[in-house]
Amino acid sequence: MSHLPVRAETYCISYTLAMQFDIVKRGDDMKTKIYYNNEQFIAGTTLKDMTALEQNNMALHVCTSPDNVVNNRKKLAATLQCDVNDFICTEQTHSANFHRATMADKGLGALQQETAIPNTDALYTFEKGLMLCSFTADCVPVVFYNEQQGVIGVIHSGWQGTVKEITLQLFQHLINTEHCSPQDFHVHIGMALSQQKFEVDADVYEKFHRLGYADDFMYYNAQTNKYHIDNQQTVKKQCELAGIPSHHITIDKTCTFLSDEGFSYRQDKKSGRHLSFIMRK
Repeated sequence: MSHLPVRAETYCISYTLAMQFDIVKRGDDMKTKIYYNNEQFIAGTTLKDMTALEQNNMALHVCTSPDNVVNNRKKLAATLQCDVNDFICTEQTHSANFHRATMADKGLGALQQETAIPNTDALYTFEKGLMLCSFTADCVPVVFYNEQQGVIGVIHSGWQGTVKEITLQLFQHLINTEHCSPQDFHVHIGMALSQQKFEVDADVYEKFHRLGYADDFMYYNAQTNKYHIDNQQTVKKQCELAGIPSHHITIDKTCTFLSDEGFSYRQDKKSGRHLSFIMRK
C-alpha cells in the first residue's frame, strides 16, 4: 500500500535553474556549463551538442568510437586550460564506494577505460591540479568544495547510489575522518532526470521509503500506477543530514530527459554521458 499522496496527474514542473550558470562555447571550445570559476576552483559539466563528435559524449564505456571520446576529452581539457592527463576517472558501478585521489592517480581512466579506478562512484582530493570526473546521463551528479580545508569532490548518485546513501557516507567520512567542517562545504547538484520523468514501480519506491526521509520527495500517480521520485531533492536531504547548510546547496533543475542539452538513457535507451568535473587550481 502506498504511503504517499495520490496524484492523478503529474505536476507541470518549471525547469528554470536554481541560479544562473555560464554556458560556454566560443569557437572551438567545448560546450560546457560552468558552476564555479574563481581563484581556487573550477567546476561544471559538459552538455550534449549535436554538432560535436558523438553529440559530445564523454564516456568510454558507452561510445561508438573511443577515439571520438578521447578527442572530446582533449577538447574539454583545452577549454579548461589543463591537460587530459590531469583527469581522474572511475569505473562507476552504482556503488557507495569513494576514493581519496592523489597525484599517483593522475591520468587514470583519462585515455583508456581499463585504467579507470575500479568499482568507485565518488572521488575527493586535497591536491591541486587534479580534474575529478563523474559521468552521468539521468543520474544525479554532485560536485563540491570546502574552501577552508581545500577539499573538492565529485559523486555519481543514480537511484541505487542514493538508496545506498553514497553522498551521506562520503560527507560523514570527510567530517569524521578528514576533519572537515560541514559548515564550510559548498555543494552543487547537477542536471538529472526530473521527478516528472523519473517514474518507478513499488520495489524502487520501497527502497526510498525505507530511508526514512524521502517520502516528501515522492508521489504516486494513480493513472499510471507509478511512483515519481525526486532524486535531486533526496540527495540534497542527504547533504543536509550530514550538516551542510541548505543555503550552501544549489540545484540545476534542468531535466536531462526534456532538455536538448541533456543525455537521457531513459529517453533514448542508449545515450552518451555528461562529464561533471571539478579541479582545485
